[in-house]
Amino acid sequence: MTDEHAVRAEAVEKRYGDKRALDGFDLTVRRGTVHGLLGPNGAGKTTAVRILATLTCLDGGRATVAGFDVTRRPREVRARIGLTGQYAAVDEVLTGRQNLEMFGRLFHLGGRRARLRAAELLERFDLTGAADRGVDGYSGGMRRRLDLAASMILAPDVLFLDEPTTGLDPRSRREVWESVRKLVEDGTTVLLTTQYLEEADRLASRITVIDQGRAIADDSPDGLKARIGGDRIEIVVTERAEIPHAMKAVARVAEGEPEADEGELRVHAQVTDRVAALTDVTRTLRDEGVRVEDIGLRRPSLDDVFLRLTGHRTETEKAA
Repeated sequence: MTDEHAVRAEAVEKRYGDKRALDGFDLTVRRGTVHGLLGPNGAGKTTAVRILATLTCLDGGRATVAGFDVTRRPREVRARIGLTGQYAAVDEVLTGRQNLEMFGRLFHLGGRRARLRAAELLERFDLTGAADRGVDGYSGGMRRRLDLAASMILAPDVLFLDEPTTGLDPRSRREVWESVRKLVEDGTTVLLTTQYLEEADRLASRITVIDQGRAIADDSPDGLKARIGGDRIEIVVTERAEIPHAMKAVARVAEGEPEADEGELRVHAQVTDRVAALTDVTRTLRDEGVRVEDIGLRRPSLDDVFLRLTGHRTETEKAA
């Protein structure tokens, strides 16, 4: 594979009846990286992954994975990819070792090679100590790591991870993140779809935001954040009557007009010199006797980007 991009999608279309799941979708993923694919439910993320993994046929456009056209040469694509869905696809009756050996045999490795490959993957994913225990006794993070190991039986060039940490606790999510980083260090390209913006921020070197079947933004995490401005100062006052005073204090240092959220008793605005702005506003509020519940500086988050681009928050943010 000589192309610097492991995955390409150009003007891809997919229709289900009158609905367009993908409507001219474009994507490029550089080799040896984690590329995040973000979007609200129904935006087309899973459809895009299914097309790239040759599980669904496209209706228009063109897509290549590992240098092969997904429509014309699907067998070559399948030989070079791995796919891990939202839920672990391992057999809970078997042990971790037996699961991996079974997958090895399904991939026609033969008994000896399957055993050797299973041992390698158990060590790589830090599962050797639990290798001969039943999977029904594994934690969520261990099951997901075993699922990732199974998808690596043939060491794919490209790995599609569709919502890999859905339902996991924070510790298990971090374990999965570390496993993904190790895969990329070994040369695998990862296309990650996720609802967890922190996950994309930590893992992905580049992110594509998809909405209504089209890519509406593509940049590094920092580049996406820069689109909505730099540092912001935020003040939470104790009473609604204090909001006008806080607005006035913030206006002195703001780049543009301050904004207020009366429901949250919050005033915020973009600033340039963050330290000077915080010092000035704090002094003004103190001198004028404005009672403040909280005051601070913060940088834009991917959630801010997502909200600005799509008009709403992710489903996980809503649930929180």
